[in-house]
Amino acid sequence: MHIHNISSSNTILNKFISEIRDVNVQKDSLRFRRNIERIGEISSYELSKELNYSVNKVETPLGIKEIDQLTNKIVLCSILRAGLPLHQGLLNYFDDAENAFISAYRNHPENGVPSEIIVEYFASPSIEGKTLLLADPMLATGQSLVAVYEAIKKYGTPKELHIIVVIASKEGVDYISKHFPENTHLWIAALDDTLNEKGYIIPGLGDAGDLAFGKKL
Repeated sequence: MHIHNISSSNTILNKFISEIRDVNVQKDSLRFRRNIERIGEISSYELSKELNYSVNKVETPLGIKEIDQLTNKIVLCSILRAGLPLHQGLLNYFDDAENAFISAYRNHPENGVPSEIIVEYFASPSIEGKTLLLADPMLATGQSLVAVYEAIKKYGTPKELHIIVVIASKEGVDYISKHFPENTHLWIAALDDTLNEKGYIIPGLGDAGDLAFGKKL
C-alpha cells in the first residue's frame, strides 16, 4: 500500500485539522462539515498528482493551447453517513466523477460487545476498470473499510483504488494494509497513535457522523 500523509509538512491544512478537533469549535456543526469538506478538497489536489493525464488542445479567443488533462474515469464512493462532507469536498474538485454510496455500521448486541460490521446498502455505477476513490473520515480499527471493500468487490474490480481519510490510527493503517491490494493509495490528513477500548481514535475528534449531523439514537 502506498501511504500518503499530507500533513507531514505544514500547510493551511493544519488550521482545518485543528478546528475539527477543538471541542469548542466542534459545537458549530456547519463549520465542522465545511472543514471536512475543505480537507477533502486539499486531499483531492494532492491525490490528483498520482492520476493519469494526456495532452488536449484548448481553443482560447486568441489561439490554441495544449494542456495536460485528466483521463481517469473516476467513481467517488463515501461511507454513509459520516463520509458525506468528505465526499462533497472530493466532488468539488472531481466534479465530473460518477458517485456511489455505501452504508456500514458496527453491530452492538445487548451485551454491548461490538461484533461484525454490517453492510446493508450500496448504490453505484459500474466500477469495473475505473478509478475508485473511497472516502471515510475516520480510519480507526480499519474493519469497516475492509468490510466495505469486500462488499464492493462483488460488483467489479477498479483499475485504481484510492482511500481518503481525515484522521487515521496507526493500528488501522496497519490493518487495512494487510487486506487491500498492494497498489492501493491511502491518503491521510492526520495520523494518531492509539485507540481506546471502544475503538475510538485517541486523541482523534470523537464521532464524525454525530458532529456533522447530530447525535443518533
